[in-house]
Amino acid sequence: MAVVEETFFGAWDYVVLGLVLLTSASIGVYYRLTGGRQKTVEEYLLGNQSLSVLPVAFSLMASFMSAITLMGVSTENYMYGTQFVVINFGYGLVTPVAAYGFLPVFFRLRATSAYQYLEMRFGPRVRLLASIAFSLQMVLYMGIVLYAPALAVEAVTGLPKMGAILAVGLVCTFYSTIGGMKAVVITDVFQSLLMFAAVIMVCVTAAIQVGGVDEIWRIAAEYERIEFDNFSLNPKERHTWWSLVIGGGFTYLSLYAVNQAQVQRLISLRDLRASQKALWVSWPILSLLSLSTSFSGLAIFSKYYNCDPLDLGRIASVEQLMPLYVVDSVSHIPGLSGLFVAGIFSGSLSTVSSAVNSLAAVTLEDYLKPIYRLLYKSELPERRTSLYTKILAFLYGLVCLAVAFLAQFLGGVLQASLTIFGVIGGPLLATFTLGMFVILANEVGAFVGLLFGLCISMWLGFGGPKPPLRKLPTTTDGCFEGNLTFFTTATPVTPTEPNTSSGEYFYLYSLSYLWYIVLGFLITLFIGTIVSCLYNCYAKKIETDLNPDLFSPFVRKYVKRRQRKYQVDTVMIPALRNGTDNHSSEPKLVGSPH
Repeated sequence: MAVVEETFFGAWDYVVLGLVLLTSASIGVYYRLTGGRQKTVEEYLLGNQSLSVLPVAFSLMASFMSAITLMGVSTENYMYGTQFVVINFGYGLVTPVAAYGFLPVFFRLRATSAYQYLEMRFGPRVRLLASIAFSLQMVLYMGIVLYAPALAVEAVTGLPKMGAILAVGLVCTFYSTIGGMKAVVITDVFQSLLMFAAVIMVCVTAAIQVGGVDEIWRIAAEYERIEFDNFSLNPKERHTWWSLVIGGGFTYLSLYAVNQAQVQRLISLRDLRASQKALWVSWPILSLLSLSTSFSGLAIFSKYYNCDPLDLGRIASVEQLMPLYVVDSVSHIPGLSGLFVAGIFSGSLSTVSSAVNSLAAVTLEDYLKPIYRLLYKSELPERRTSLYTKILAFLYGLVCLAVAFLAQFLGGVLQASLTIFGVIGGPLLATFTLGMFVILANEVGAFVGLLFGLCISMWLGFGGPKPPLRKLPTTTDGCFEGNLTFFTTATPVTPTEPNTSSGEYFYLYSLSYLWYIVLGFLITLFIGTIVSCLYNCYAKKIETDLNPDLFSPFVRKYVKRRQRKYQVDTVMIPALRNGTDNHSSEPKLVGSPH
């Protein structure tokens, strides 16, 4: 493994990083001592539904853009070109679906846990399965989000990995536990600005060093990094317009339409219109950071285009490219390396705090309350729930630290835990789609569809062998022309590729990873619909007393018309025939939130 033999993190860098962590912790203290002091679950988990549009919009973006994303997107553009930026069009195209198709249902119900909806619509078994899938997904992911950037930064700056994990993890646990949703959202805004600062610093320093933005673009074009026109219909190609727009759109919906962390933020606003506005505002903020991070990859390439540090052996993995660039370019300026590391770890802080807060909400609503109800035949007293929720947030923070520390011993599970974040999203999105858009869907169909979809998605995501990634050409021809800030004599990394030719791979394993979430969604939706139809035929049962509030506005009007027709056919007509006015026979709505 490549090792940097000198520490490039000085006293001023530690001061800057310390101030950032102290500021985040102070925000938590402020919200603990002001307002309602987080004494109720509504304030702690939903901010008393009094949050403003712009902070929530930034928080929505920060929850999605982790430190792994920042380093990964820059690396993507460095290694494979700019085609990836097309994914932002996918985000924009499906934002109306999230804002007007899914969000009104959650906002009407105002349920603390998004999975309460699934019980109202389908029953407790579907809710429990979905909650368990979400909990597993987030517990694994938040540990990796904390560990992976610490590992990359340590390798090239000398900043101790375990010290960084402890500092960031404990600060995040502290302010998430005592400050609740308000502290999480406001710190997300602060950390979003730091993420922008870190990325802009890379772009600006590169532009100064090579002679301007146009020179960065010229070098990227000369070395085949500029590509926006791949319209290939081949699903095996990693990034095309179709895979990025469709697969990216489904990924966006799985996060912004039905993910607990995002739904919890969206229903924390005062009304539906403000919530929809926050969702719309978050899209350009997300795309701006995504585009900036993409350009930072080209900026980094402008420095290493003729002396690739991975081929040379200066770094052990591509995730270390951005930290290495900062070390090479600005480590001589006191505090700038600290600002960059603060920006990278802000991505970890925002993602982990969102996970901790949402997991506490899901555990309270989906596990603790049902168990208490089962054991004591009564509801959990309101005066206890706020304390229990804070304890849960604290415990999940410790779990995050534990997973981060254990990650170093898990080897290949690192990639698996990142993959699980995607493969679970498709089936969960399909399950909510079944509930909100498919009238004939029932509990049996939804449960079988979700279970089957999760199994297929995980098989596709984790199965193999898969074809190796083919990066664009790199060279080390210019490594001895004086363009290096420092040079280590680590053993060059020689990429190894399987001997299997591309034609010998199983077809589904050869598909672009972006299609896995689409397949998971379609399989779950198809199986759920078919099983629901078969069960309805077998049981000779047609749901006629569905609650219209559980359906998307696109479907709700039809459900209401269906209800009125049912009432006329089953209540009014028999009553008229019998000469009576039997209004008491009006059916009770299934899944009523009241």
